[in-house]
Amino acid sequence: MNLLDIRSHLQPAAMTLAATLMACMPAWAVDPFTVRDIRVEGLQRIESGTVFASMPLRVGDQYSDEKGAAAIRALFALGLFKDVRLETQGDILVVVVEERPSVAVVEFIGLKEFDKDVLIKALREVGLAEGRPYDKALADKAEQELKRQYISRSLYGAEVVSTATPVDRNRVNLSFTITEGGPAKIKQIQIVGNKAFTESDLRDQFNLDTGGWMSWYTKSDRYARTKLNADLEALRSYYLSRGFLEFRIDSTQVAISPDKQEMAITINVFEGERFVVSGVKLEGNYLNKDDEFRALVKIGLGQPYNAETVAETTKAFTDYFGTFGFAFARVEVKPEIDRASNRVQFVLQAEPSRRAYVRRILVSGNNRTRDEVIRREFRQFESAWYDGDKIRLSRDRVDRLGFFTSVNVETVEIPGAPDQVDLAFTVTEKPTGSISLGAGFSSAEKVTLSFGIRQENAFGSGNYLAVEVNTSKYNRNLVLSTTDPYFTQNGISRTFDVFSRTTRPYLTTDLSSYSLVNTGAGIRFGVPVTERDTVFLGVTAEQTTVNKGTAGNLPYEYDQYGQVFGFRSTALPFTLGWARDGRDSALVPSKGQFQRVNADLSLAGDVRYVRTNYQHQYYYPLSKKYTLALNADLGWGQGLNGQPYPLFKNFYVGGLGSVRGFQQSTLGPASQTAGIYLGGSKKIVLNAEFMVPFPGAGNDRTLRLFGFTDVGSAFGDSEKVSMSALRASAGIGLSWISPMGPLRFSYATPIRQQTGDKIQKLQFQIGTSF
Repeated sequence: MNLLDIRSHLQPAAMTLAATLMACMPAWAVDPFTVRDIRVEGLQRIESGTVFASMPLRVGDQYSDEKGAAAIRALFALGLFKDVRLETQGDILVVVVEERPSVAVVEFIGLKEFDKDVLIKALREVGLAEGRPYDKALADKAEQELKRQYISRSLYGAEVVSTATPVDRNRVNLSFTITEGGPAKIKQIQIVGNKAFTESDLRDQFNLDTGGWMSWYTKSDRYARTKLNADLEALRSYYLSRGFLEFRIDSTQVAISPDKQEMAITINVFEGERFVVSGVKLEGNYLNKDDEFRALVKIGLGQPYNAETVAETTKAFTDYFGTFGFAFARVEVKPEIDRASNRVQFVLQAEPSRRAYVRRILVSGNNRTRDEVIRREFRQFESAWYDGDKIRLSRDRVDRLGFFTSVNVETVEIPGAPDQVDLAFTVTEKPTGSISLGAGFSSAEKVTLSFGIRQENAFGSGNYLAVEVNTSKYNRNLVLSTTDPYFTQNGISRTFDVFSRTTRPYLTTDLSSYSLVNTGAGIRFGVPVTERDTVFLGVTAEQTTVNKGTAGNLPYEYDQYGQVFGFRSTALPFTLGWARDGRDSALVPSKGQFQRVNADLSLAGDVRYVRTNYQHQYYYPLSKKYTLALNADLGWGQGLNGQPYPLFKNFYVGGLGSVRGFQQSTLGPASQTAGIYLGGSKKIVLNAEFMVPFPGAGNDRTLRLFGFTDVGSAFGDSEKVSMSALRASAGIGLSWISPMGPLRFSYATPIRQQTGDKIQKLQFQIGTSF
């Protein structure tokens, strides 16, 4: 037997050198021979087919030292073996391997800052995971990756030590012992070179700070390079939007204390002079539409230079070129600086390039949502002129579906086709379903349960599906609702509602007393008339039952209702509504308006009435941090054909969502015999809020404080609306977009009230704005 002592206990990085040395040593050389058979020895978990598939030698091939070295290199390259050697037995080639151990279990000791799954994923990305081969170099790499994860959270003192414990079947249990330590806190942020603005004004632009009483929530005193870069961009924008054309950040130093617990940041800036815009000139090809382009200029003459208005102007120009199909238009801004007078003139040089068609529209990232759900929102079509307005509108419509955390559009040039482009829509899906299960306890109701399931994108179809159940003794609800947003190809939506609601009026403590049961079903269509406006049409069939109960204490007003309409009455109200939403966000709006009008008209059944409601919200940004919000909510109802207005359609005022500081639904007419509140056929609610960031929360818009003033009341069917009867309150509140939904707390003091009003200064609500 000839033995090729081609053996390596080196790491794979040294494999090539070992094989080369082997080929150069004549004492190890083997005369060439024809391979009659190949055997593999030493395999435990790896299939022999893996070895055969990787080797450049096959049965029947002529063996040589060069081919042997190539075979060893190929097997080492798999990363599965720590030792490989070749032996010959006559004309039989024997491949002897020693497998690297595999990772059986990965454990973490001392882990607090991270969820285990986060670190498991990070280790998998560097090649270490359960079931994969293990070596010391990979463990060292894993330690460095874990340290990097901790550094990203300002835990610079974190120590990581790996321990590999051999177990059966050539496996190892790998454990990482972690000493996390405390996070490095920012103790100082210093800006050097500023003259035009105070250091405190400049630091107000940062999300990073030296800590405050809310730092436990915002973690704003934890250093991160990405956060610092974002703050430096905010600082640069602050100067460039106030005339400092030549502002620059010369250097940034970040120093950490020896114990890695404190950090100091020093930023050196050069402000330069403040420049005023003296003029704007258009040069180049503007498609003979110079006046139209000039109307798009946002740069203010005689005003300090503002980089934001310059960027807005160039974007407006390229967007306008896009509406004519010029997808590759270029607009270059050339400043002409007069340093003697500190004035600057801008020359806008335009080149529309070539007009383009959209060949194809590609959609990616929608692993769950069907393609048609996205494509039916497009207003730019394939094989049509490139239209920038329609592309932006398409992107906004897809974004407004609410199914995605991000929607991006890219224009892709087609090689060899200068007049064609592809559009690539990339979406990132988010969870669109929620299941809620709640329980409550009170002395009056004892235990109450609530359950809800909502899916805004059921089975990826874009349809809405919801089920709500509430077992409260005062308000028992069962509601089923489903919406098909594209019932027709033109975008007309269809909604089905089935409901059963049992209500015992407020302040009724005897559960054997009367109740109102409202059951029914309805259908509603939404017809889009513009991109922001929708008209709603629908009809509902409902039945209302007044249960007298066993206590015999039915209020006079409900007894009179039963005498007129019957204690079991039917209604068939038709719905007509309109809504326009121009807010920048539905959850945390800071600018824009929202309006809606809804009217119910019942002309069939036992009950005849008309009921209307109008709401108008207006958000005005006073600055980046401060927002003024105004809300008006008006309601009016009237009985028809000589009938009184039905009590169960009354409006209720009082509490969160209307006039804070008063108990929920207690403003307006009350029963003179039972001491309950009946609501009214008319209502007026006016609200004003001044919203500011929560102290210590930086610019986080999901957590805000607000001061407010509320005015409003409800009025009975026979009452006239009187300004003197309106109640008013003022107070402060807190809003938070929590994982459970929008939360609002308020503390209000009535500033205008009447004798007998029920006061409730501290109130809490989930789910609405005003």
